[in-house]
Amino acid sequence: MTTATQITINPISRLEGHGKVTIHLSPNGEVDEAFFHITQFRGYEHFCQGRPLEEMPIITQRICGICPVSHQLASAKACDAICGAPIPETAAMLRELLHMGQYIQSHALHFFHLASPDLLLGWDSDPAQRNVVGVIAAAPDLAKRGIRLRKFGQEIISALAGKKIHPAFAVPGGVTHALPQAARLQMLAGFQEAFATAGAALGIIKDWAEQHMAEVNVFANFASHYASLVDDRGRLQLYDGQLRIKGHDGAILAQFDPADYLQFIGEHVEPWSYMKFPFFKPQGYPNGVYRVGPLARLNAVDSMGTPQADDELRQFRKIATDDRKGASLLYHYARMIELCYALERAQALLMDERIVGKQVRATAAPTNSQGVGIIEAPRGTLIHHYEVDRHGTIRDANLIVATGHNNLGMNRAVTLVAKEYIHRGDVREGMLNRVEGAIRCYDPCLSCATHALGQMQMTIQVLDHRREIIATLERR
Repeated sequence: MTTATQITINPISRLEGHGKVTIHLSPNGEVDEAFFHITQFRGYEHFCQGRPLEEMPIITQRICGICPVSHQLASAKACDAICGAPIPETAAMLRELLHMGQYIQSHALHFFHLASPDLLLGWDSDPAQRNVVGVIAAAPDLAKRGIRLRKFGQEIISALAGKKIHPAFAVPGGVTHALPQAARLQMLAGFQEAFATAGAALGIIKDWAEQHMAEVNVFANFASHYASLVDDRGRLQLYDGQLRIKGHDGAILAQFDPADYLQFIGEHVEPWSYMKFPFFKPQGYPNGVYRVGPLARLNAVDSMGTPQADDELRQFRKIATDDRKGASLLYHYARMIELCYALERAQALLMDERIVGKQVRATAAPTNSQGVGIIEAPRGTLIHHYEVDRHGTIRDANLIVATGHNNLGMNRAVTLVAKEYIHRGDVREGMLNRVEGAIRCYDPCLSCATHALGQMQMTIQVLDHRREIIATLERR
């Protein structure tokens, strides 16, 4: 037992970017509150000002090395809205296929490389082995299959856009070029193995959830609202659709055209983080907390819209009942259902002959002063909102990324996990990992940069009531 007043986890590992957690303890060592801090400033909204509209899909995709496709597509959609001309049907299909490639590679990356060390090796396992290298040692076949699945998603991106990272493909009015028939057939040949690997991942997370249901029940399980794009039948949409916000009780609180998002979503600023805190405006801050991403989407939609994913959703909802609907650990399960959906949707697009059509771009001068582009990125709802002058030069830009939408939720998750596992000032490495794991459920992109696995130092300092360090735990 100690009389520590604050615990600091800095930086957090196995996620994109840099952040820290501070946990504040009462005099008897119980958790009072916890904070998830984003510790760097990017400034993209500001330095986009003055740039030509047509540059935005290229500039903004540099925000992220893991999901550049997501930013490129949201940006291109915002530019489309400013130009005011609908894009060709084939171009929309190619953009969605590019998006599905992004989902496949991103969800595979998170499950097999970032989440699996906790799921397969355990929260309290040796930190030296609790990483992707340890997973390779413990389950080499599974690890290799995960690598190949991610590669398959990247190859879809490359076949469409010429390279796997930071491609130049989606542009205002459509895409740069058509899909060759040979590339289409080559992509279709890879789905059998991809579906098999996704099925294996689903089996793993289902078994894990069943065996650890007691932990699922108490690990950052809380009620909130949930947001997702849906079509006019309430089915999941990842590229287009209306934005729906559903309450924890299943009531639809709002469903609106993405261009109207400012009527429903506000952004709050706290002095201890560089990331804003979006909230549902009708209920104010912080009561209007909502979440985005895989778990939120499965809670918000009526159905998935593809056969296998719909079957998996029905099974999922037998577990994610009202008392578990907000369980953060179920993000991992929901993510694998979405992986199945992305594979089904990508295959369906490639089997449609219209995907190799030659009309892929419509050109038009800017006709509107503003444009909003919203997509469902792998981590959740992504908003790009631009304002231009009469020449099409950016005057203002507002970007709300998925991690921002989840900021309130992640802070609540960190606090709940800390309160569940820290008592009487007792601080252990496995507890540290559980607090981090609460954040990893959401797969956040903090600085939109990759991390060097096994090379990020983490230090927890335990202070007494005089704020003197009495114990230190380190991970290197």
